[in-house]
Amino acid sequence: MKIIAATNNKGKLMEIEEITRNLDIVVRSLSDEGIKVEFEETGTTFEENALIKARTVRSITNAPVLSDDSGLEVDALFGAPGVYTSRYAGEGATDDENIDKLLFAMKDVKNEKKRTARFVCALAYIDEKGEEHIYRGECEGRLTFERKGKDGMGYDPVFYYPPYKMTFAECSHEMKNAVSHRSAALKKFFEDVKIK
Repeated sequence: MKIIAATNNKGKLMEIEEITRNLDIVVRSLSDEGIKVEFEETGTTFEENALIKARTVRSITNAPVLSDDSGLEVDALFGAPGVYTSRYAGEGATDDENIDKLLFAMKDVKNEKKRTARFVCALAYIDEKGEEHIYRGECEGRLTFERKGKDGMGYDPVFYYPPYKMTFAECSHEMKNAVSHRSAALKKFFEDVKIK
């Protein structure tokens, strides 16, 4: 089964490929398919943005399309950065710039129990019949006071996952993929389309 992932984000593609490694799925990126497109993420929810991307790619190809929109929700910041996760410090911001802004915004929250946050992933899947499906996965944790770990992407160095007693940036790829928000959403997708 071939699915086009509506992204060229290498980190996301690597996670999807690692999670689907033992399944009967071939995941192709936009660049693999020669598709050049810009997405206008104008939605106010992760689900809306995932659908925008899936519909855009589906209008170009008739293959099944899988897209995601994901990000970080921080309770003390009333759900921010939310849909602005990748551009929290402005358009084109680096991961470090986004983390710096987040840590500054949280500087007065000294109690680690009040630094709760979650990674959220909304997957949109448009199947071969053109029917749309949405799957949501979440991973609960809390924010550290400083960066820890060298691996991962985005906010991983400041996202502490209590069951592992470490940040996502300190985890192996296998450990993170076993519990991540994207993994949780993908598992729901696999169950729904009966992929074993």
